[in-house]
Amino acid sequence: MTWKASRRDMLAGGVAGLAAAGAVRAGAVPAEAGKAVLAPRPPMGWNSWNSFATTITEAQARETAGIMAEKLLPFGYDIFTVDIQWYEPEASSYTYNAKPRPAMDGYGRMIPAPNRFPSSAGGKGFTQLAKDVHALGMKFGIHVMRGIPRAAVEQNLPILGTKYRAADIADRKSICSWNPDMYGVDMTRPGAQAYYDSIFRLYADWGVDFVKMDDMSRPYDAHAAEIEAAHKAIVATGRPIILSLSPGETPVMRGDHVRKYAQMWRISDDFWDDWAMLEAQFTRLENWTPYRGPGSWPDADMLPLGRLALGERDTRFTPDEQRTLMTLWAIARSPLIMGGDLRHLDAATLALLTNKEVIAVNQASTDNQPHYIEDGGRIWSAKAEGSADRYVALFNVSDKPREVWIRLRDLGLNGPVAVRDLWAGQALGQQADRISVTLPPHGAGLYRLSAA
Repeated sequence: MTWKASRRDMLAGGVAGLAAAGAVRAGAVPAEAGKAVLAPRPPMGWNSWNSFATTITEAQARETAGIMAEKLLPFGYDIFTVDIQWYEPEASSYTYNAKPRPAMDGYGRMIPAPNRFPSSAGGKGFTQLAKDVHALGMKFGIHVMRGIPRAAVEQNLPILGTKYRAADIADRKSICSWNPDMYGVDMTRPGAQAYYDSIFRLYADWGVDFVKMDDMSRPYDAHAAEIEAAHKAIVATGRPIILSLSPGETPVMRGDHVRKYAQMWRISDDFWDDWAMLEAQFTRLENWTPYRGPGSWPDADMLPLGRLALGERDTRFTPDEQRTLMTLWAIARSPLIMGGDLRHLDAATLALLTNKEVIAVNQASTDNQPHYIEDGGRIWSAKAEGSADRYVALFNVSDKPREVWIRLRDLGLNGPVAVRDLWAGQALGQQADRISVTLPPHGAGLYRLSAA
């Protein structure tokens, strides 16, 4: 099954008569003349961080990709991403080695550690793994750190295609506070853009489709020149590589800049299975509403569901909180990137991830916006593409059961509507005045309203 077919089939299950995928709507970044919009809909996929930390191997990646292709790809999850430290031969946990010895080529570019990724031996990089992921009908993604390896600077390696060397462009004062691998690149120095061009050329040659670039969004202004450099380098490759910036919190006031140079950007620091973190994402997603649209996706981070943390535990979210998580990411159109270990994917988690009608809200809705009715409840609505129907998401963020409601007139609707519960997959009858439901603590409901 090809990527286009799987995404098309998934959408057909939830929404009829979709608008063109690349259509530019309010708040979106127009495509350059003659060029398609990268990430016209929120990216969907899987990322290794929540499951494997720094440790994933090629064997584990291949096993996981096979499961993903079988169980998640038919529903639109099509980006398979190897997260941080794939170049680190001795990576072993969620912590980082203080004095790493990364695998590099002769031009200071990180390459996969051959002891962990045997198909990369002989300078092949991720070429074979990417090819095999593509053969499954999926896209291949990698995680990279901002800057140039400190090991490359210590060895003063040459920059490909130039007379300059690593020490000429490194900003030794620009360092990541939590990862010891890199120095920043001083973009005012000759050779700086050439270095970024060289690494993204390498990724393009490997067949990479998605790059999650870390240590970029915070502090934003200090790294803005490198964000622009990464974008410019991607354009120079000629390959349509989606750029995802991490971690947050990206400042909302830089929304115009970030959506110009990236397709995804984190709105928070790492998100894990903690209710306080989930509750905080409501406000962040509300604040980013003006910048949401084709090619422009505020990212609330991965879905920490199922088996997590090197197999040590299952998600701490209750079933109600898990539904709240998926409902919020759907109605706010955050990218849907599963983080749990697919080798231990249970039926309940699979059902949560693969509800076609819920996924359609994430992939095929417009005018997604919050409504402010009363404390303790959160409400979002959106328009269904290709019809006059409306989606409504109701959330109880309090610690006790409560009624959450909104009047139809506050949604711009007149007259009775037919209500469909998307999680239950069933019609609930008609309502003439308001949508109201009693929800459990930390619970959510998601509904489609149609003219009666």
